[in-house]
Amino acid sequence: MKTLYAADGSDLHPHFGPYFSDGKRRVDYVLAYQIQKPNTVRKPSPKFGENNFIRRLRRSISMRSSRAPLQPKEDPEITAQEHQTDYHEDDKRFRRDEYEENLLETGLELEKDEGSKIPGIGFLKIHAPWHVLCREAEFMKLKMPTKKVYDVKQGGNVVEKVRLFIHKVTAPLHPKVDVSHPHSVKSLSHPFSREKQHLFDLSDKNKFFDSTTRSSIVYEVLKRTRCTKAKYSMVLYSYIPFVVLQLLYEEWASYSVFYKYQPIGLIRKYFGEKVGLYFAWLGVYTQMLIPAAIVGVIVFLYGCATVDENIPSMEICDPRNNVTMCPLCDQACSYWKLVTACGTARASHLFDNPATVFFSIFMALWAVLFMEHWKRRQMRLNYIWDLTGFGEEEEVSVRNVKKNKASPDHSHICLFYLYVFKYNHVLAPTQSLDEKVKLTCSDRLPAYMTTVVMMCLMISVTFAIVFGVILYRISIKAALHMSSYPAARSNIRATVKTTAAIINLIIIIIMDEIYAAIARWLTTLEVPKTDKSFEQRLIFKTFILKFVNAFTPIVYLAFFRGRLVGRPGKYLYVVGSYRMEECAHSGCLMELCIQLCITMLGKQLIQNNLFEIGIPKIKKLLRQRKSEMDTKQEEELNKTLRRHEKDHFLGPFIGLNPEYMEMIIQFGMVTLFVASFPLAPLFALLNNIIEIRLDAKKFVTELRRPIAAKAKDIGIWYNLLRGLSKVAVIVNAFVISFTSDFIPRLVYQYTYSPDGTLHGFTNHTLAFFNVSDFQPGTDPLEPMHLGYKVDMCRYKDYREPPWSTTPYDFSKEFWAILAARLAFVIVFQNVVMLMSDFVDWLIPDIPKDISLQMHKEKILMVELFMKEEQGKRLTMRERNTPQQPRSRPNSHTNCV
Repeated sequence: MKTLYAADGSDLHPHFGPYFSDGKRRVDYVLAYQIQKPNTVRKPSPKFGENNFIRRLRRSISMRSSRAPLQPKEDPEITAQEHQTDYHEDDKRFRRDEYEENLLETGLELEKDEGSKIPGIGFLKIHAPWHVLCREAEFMKLKMPTKKVYDVKQGGNVVEKVRLFIHKVTAPLHPKVDVSHPHSVKSLSHPFSREKQHLFDLSDKNKFFDSTTRSSIVYEVLKRTRCTKAKYSMVLYSYIPFVVLQLLYEEWASYSVFYKYQPIGLIRKYFGEKVGLYFAWLGVYTQMLIPAAIVGVIVFLYGCATVDENIPSMEICDPRNNVTMCPLCDQACSYWKLVTACGTARASHLFDNPATVFFSIFMALWAVLFMEHWKRRQMRLNYIWDLTGFGEEEEVSVRNVKKNKASPDHSHICLFYLYVFKYNHVLAPTQSLDEKVKLTCSDRLPAYMTTVVMMCLMISVTFAIVFGVILYRISIKAALHMSSYPAARSNIRATVKTTAAIINLIIIIIMDEIYAAIARWLTTLEVPKTDKSFEQRLIFKTFILKFVNAFTPIVYLAFFRGRLVGRPGKYLYVVGSYRMEECAHSGCLMELCIQLCITMLGKQLIQNNLFEIGIPKIKKLLRQRKSEMDTKQEEELNKTLRRHEKDHFLGPFIGLNPEYMEMIIQFGMVTLFVASFPLAPLFALLNNIIEIRLDAKKFVTELRRPIAAKAKDIGIWYNLLRGLSKVAVIVNAFVISFTSDFIPRLVYQYTYSPDGTLHGFTNHTLAFFNVSDFQPGTDPLEPMHLGYKVDMCRYKDYREPPWSTTPYDFSKEFWAILAARLAFVIVFQNVVMLMSDFVDWLIPDIPKDISLQMHKEKILMVELFMKEEQGKRLTMRERNTPQQPRSRPNSHTNCV
């Protein structure tokens, strides 16, 4: 880049710059296409290829059977293939010429460049002249700044004063980006109109439409232009000066500025509002994770500080409590001492303590505050970026189009399919407007049925995979118990938990890719009417499949494991002789925490970061290996390549949906089961700090510049976030109530404890079982493993003892605790929901100062048009008033 641009960003070599060969007309768009050079030599088939062998055998047979002298003769199949290839090349060239003629009719100016240094690639440069820009800007209702400028007054209420104070305090954290207009002054914007050009500042027409707007206008023209099977690889080449690229890299994409705010205004200016909103949302989300992470760490430290004072874990770890527990599996497992679960009990207290209830309430309110903060931030950006009326104008435009029976939506305006990849757009044919057939409900019904069946099938596959991992845990636990190696038998629980969690992680990562492809295929089958509808349906399907894939193992551990077990002597079996697994004595919360930790860290480290960093580097290495040039030759060639030729080697931009999806899944990890893993916000914060700079580096250095798309909000993603925040309240209520021992401890302390403490709680949770009641073939093979005969063993449950009149039935304590659990769920859910709704009502969606400025803009706009109308009336009166003939001057006037 330094060899092409001076320090001020000007071109050192004009013929390399973003201009036509005349050096005056700027390049607004570039289409790349494949060309066949005249001297191209076709590569022969491999020596031992099947087709080549058959051709040589056929030729030798024909030559031997012929009585004529042997003459060299061409293979007719090869000749036919060569003619067919030439025909296809001519056909492609003809279609391209036809498409280019249609582009010229729209007013665009074109220039071909088939002499590039990239073999087999030609470029079509496109320039939009002034009249085309004005026409399309009026058609697209683009809001452009007028000559009218007004002062922006800051709000005087307490909230705005606090915001301004925080802004001043955090001034060193803001990026060092020059702003062309001061924040205290703003231009009044209005949809562009050719009849009212006098309202706009057209002193410099070259700068009135910036590069982002010009490329968007050309893109809309390309989508509307009629073509027949013309295939181009659309390389968006909108000129970004070197100074701007360097500024974006230093103030945004560099890891050294991870503690700074993002230059959202600059991002929006060069990548469009849609990309700008994504990074603004990601910044707000990461910023809001800071208080959540701090509180989560405090809750975790509270658990660490009180672990030695936790009475239930002290009772479990006390060797004087000689409690013999029932076997954990049939035959292979023997009796065991409760004291061996000391480590698990102490670790569980780190996450299962009274502070987790407070943290669950805090995170529910945090989710509401995050959503409200984002809505306010989004409205502020809409005002700054002149997007306040964008959605309304778009709806009016669509209604007018339908009313006038003009071209409908964008997916049908374009007479070819437009597959949007991150920077690579392939144009393929569709039907013309005249041939377009409207699909009825009966036409779409097979696709909808296929979608429903496939979605149910994929969800069933996920359940089957989770069930397979359950069988793995059951079988591997029995195998380790039967192992003769002491090391294998010493840490059975830890080995089974960790390996099962890693297997789940690997399966989740693999199935995520499969589900993404299936969701796109199903959405394509439905043939949505608009691009927006296609995107929303694709997002919804992908979210459902990936959400089920990521959270099914977690939901099983939280709500089902240990509850479908049965009791000693009457266990529940699946698939023959597989006995359903039990939780540890301290509950399943520790295993749930391990699963959440490995899944969250693994997805962030492997799927989000390593894949995003590693895959582009692998592709680059493969491209370098295929190239016949060494490193020095590539560097020399790179110095002579023009900008659009360099952009051709960059990666394609495939959209923001994958970026949003990984953040939405992470948001679910942070909010849904936060009661069992208070460190989740901290891990999410650390990941997002890296994620922002990683994504920024991709946009600046690795991806082609995307089409600048306008958007006033984040779309369906906001609804998904809001739904997850509501579900999180219910899930956390059930986790606290049913997965942790919080409710049983409260019920014991205030109902059954003789001294009002938790002393005796461990014994209270253990039921008795007579070993003579084991079913045949299920008792331990080594009953004397502990060195003495066991007549009675204990297990965790609330059941009547064997000497009761109703042995092994649920006790009254069980029903009392169940009632308390259900009551807690109802109270917790309603209280937290009420508090969330109150916070939502308390905080207005639109900041007061923005609301006042929007109202002021409307008044100024009305005044501007009123003055224009008055000027027109005065002009009309002057034209309509007949001019009076000049009278001869008086004599005394002449004397004077």
